[in-house]
Amino acid sequence: MNYQQLKSIIEGLLFVSGDEGIDAKQIAEVTEQDINVITDIVQDMKTDFAKEQRGMQIIEIAGAFQLTTLPAHAPYFERLAFQPQRGTLSQASLETLAIVAYKQPITRVEIEEIRGVKSDRALQTLNAKDLIHEVGRAEAVGRPILYGTTKSFLDYFGLPSLSELPETAAFDNDHDLEEETRMLFDRLDTRQLTIDDVDK
Repeated sequence: MNYQQLKSIIEGLLFVSGDEGIDAKQIAEVTEQDINVITDIVQDMKTDFAKEQRGMQIIEIAGAFQLTTLPAHAPYFERLAFQPQRGTLSQASLETLAIVAYKQPITRVEIEEIRGVKSDRALQTLNAKDLIHEVGRAEAVGRPILYGTTKSFLDYFGLPSLSELPETAAFDNDHDLEEETRMLFDRLDTRQLTIDDVDK
């Protein structure tokens, strides 16, 4: 592969690695390239991003590279986060939220093992809606983020506390995710009906 293709692949790897990041050794193994070559390319990419005034930057934390937004743009992200939310949660977001609600605290990798698919976007959506947040770091390699639900989650579903989540003990483990998601949907529908009744 040529230099530009490699840069493109590395950018994609940084994106899918999310907030846990990826180190030069991992990138080298995935791309089958020399680690020194990878380190040089990442440094070039950092320079390119800054020179082109891109909306993203590459930072290095504890030996891992991460693709992040620019601190100078934070006020715009805050405006977006606090805008009135439109529409309802997607199936993917609700599945992810059900897992976090019932299994918290839980890491992204554990969520993806349960869902069987990548969940970065769903986590970003839920975090932007203030339904989940970081509650700590797991005692594992890379100290991955542990996610839990927020007070806004309780408000969103009209729950006084997490102990009021619909009971799942009666269901087989193989059907937990499906049942948990369905029950959150039902809870959301009930909540929406209540809101609509008040508005009338």
